[in-house]
Amino acid sequence: MGIQILQVDAFTDRPFRGNPAAVCLLDEPADPIWMQQVAAEMNLSETAFLCRENEGYRLRWFTPAVEVDLCGHATLASAHTLWEVGGVSSNNPIEFYTRSGVLGAIRQGEWIELNFPAKPPKETTPPDGLLEALGVPVESVSYDGADYLVEVASESVVRQVRPDFVQLATLPVRGIIVTSLAEGDEYDFVSRFFAPAAGINEDPVTGSAHCALAPFWQPRLHRDNFLAYQASARGGAVRVQLKGDRVFLGGQAVTVMRGELMG
Repeated sequence: MGIQILQVDAFTDRPFRGNPAAVCLLDEPADPIWMQQVAAEMNLSETAFLCRENEGYRLRWFTPAVEVDLCGHATLASAHTLWEVGGVSSNNPIEFYTRSGVLGAIRQGEWIELNFPAKPPKETTPPDGLLEALGVPVESVSYDGADYLVEVASESVVRQVRPDFVQLATLPVRGIIVTSLAEGDEYDFVSRFFAPAAGINEDPVTGSAHCALAPFWQPRLHRDNFLAYQASARGGAVRVQLKGDRVFLGGQAVTVMRGELMG
């Protein structure tokens, strides 16, 4: 009997949009080397590994290249999977035990809400090579301890960024968030996320980036609730709410594939 694995598109209500994640359901903890090999085999931006622990689930995330400390879309995909396959009753919340502490997930109709730590970015001097690699005019650069957050003048600039990924990969950070106010009334702000050092040139929809985006935009927009859009080729919407030192991320998800790992 193989190990159950699903592919879920997160932060979307339609297949083939949002951000795809693989979710692997384990009966017992697995060797990290094996988990990294599975993530490389799946070749998605993240593969999540779930194993029941106490009243919740141990959750670990791997890109095709490295294990990461925090991931939003694969957590959303994991919660969706547990409710869908019957691992958790549809009305019950879920606790995930992770490298970033205990994370929560609850259902809100067709949406899932995640409880994540806020990561307020602090304005900083851009490191050598960052601005050259992005190749667009920049308003400000901040750092949240894991990612650089780069503000640009408009949504058009966000969409026009064509980074030098080789140069970006030399920076000693997880990734680079590029953001601006949204054009039009549907969304409050837009972003894109680049993480070539972690094996992902551009992540389609990055829930964890919004842990920095929420405290960045809150004093600028004088609001705690936002509807954000990540303007990648696949695209995806994220509901965002800042409450103290926590960020609540809302999204939808759809399963696109089920299978078994035989290795």
